[in-house]
Amino acid sequence: MAEFGFNQQHQNEVINYMRFARSKRVLRLKTIDSCFEELKDSRLVEETYTVDEVKEMLDGLQAVVRGEMEIELINTAHTNVLLLRQLFSQAEKFYLRLQSDISELENRELLEQVAEFEKTDFKTSNKVVQEISKPKLAPLNEGGVSELLNKEITRLREENDKLKARLRTLESQAMNALDEKTRAERALKDLKKVQGEKQLATHSQEINNLEDTVTALREDYERSLSANVASQKDLQENLVSAKHELLRVQEQLSLTEKELEKKFQQTAAYRNMKEILTKKNEQIKEIRKRLQRYESDE
Repeated sequence: MAEFGFNQQHQNEVINYMRFARSKRVLRLKTIDSCFEELKDSRLVEETYTVDEVKEMLDGLQAVVRGEMEIELINTAHTNVLLLRQLFSQAEKFYLRLQSDISELENRELLEQVAEFEKTDFKTSNKVVQEISKPKLAPLNEGGVSELLNKEITRLREENDKLKARLRTLESQAMNALDEKTRAERALKDLKKVQGEKQLATHSQEINNLEDTVTALREDYERSLSANVASQKDLQENLVSAKHELLRVQEQLSLTEKELEKKFQQTAAYRNMKEILTKKNEQIKEIRKRLQRYESDE
């Protein structure tokens, strides 16, 4: 029975059932033979028979054989149901659900294997079956239950370990993704800060250059005014140019303030820059007032 994958215990059970089925089959064949013998002994006593008499005898024999075969087939089906009942009852005790494939009952290849087994292995197994014969299927003992439960517990533990390993892997991936996100945000923030500091430094340098220019123009104007009155016109033109440059720079500073206010309105650097610009504006206003006084004096 190697083709069927049975162990020794189940192979013995199959042999017991086949012995039972064969005994029932032999008994039913004997019954059919007796029907023919009875017909021979009771009806075939004359030398000649008419067609109607032969037909009547054959019809009677057909009815008897048909009845015997029908009884045997019905009994075989019911016997199989009782056998399945035993198997299902044992399975349900251990919370198992058995399934069957009805189409396999007409598998010619498997049927031929069963027939071959009945011809060969069945004969050699008669002695073993007699030694281990049992009147009915026995349920699994406590050792079998423990082994089944231990296997199930082992399987569940292995599955649990796999799930835990998977969970640890997912947690590690999530932490790595969170760290990468934090590093990216920090790098972006540092980049914005550096760019803001560069812009602030550039504008501060421009303001300083402007202050130096205004200071230099004021000094030149004072020196020119005291040294040579003739150059007053040129100085006035330079002063006008300086005023225009001052207005342009003021406009640029205004635009710069708006831009910086948009970019750094949430940072401390923005507040510091605003204070610096306020002071510079006050200084520029003071310079304008001084220049106006100089113009009025002239």
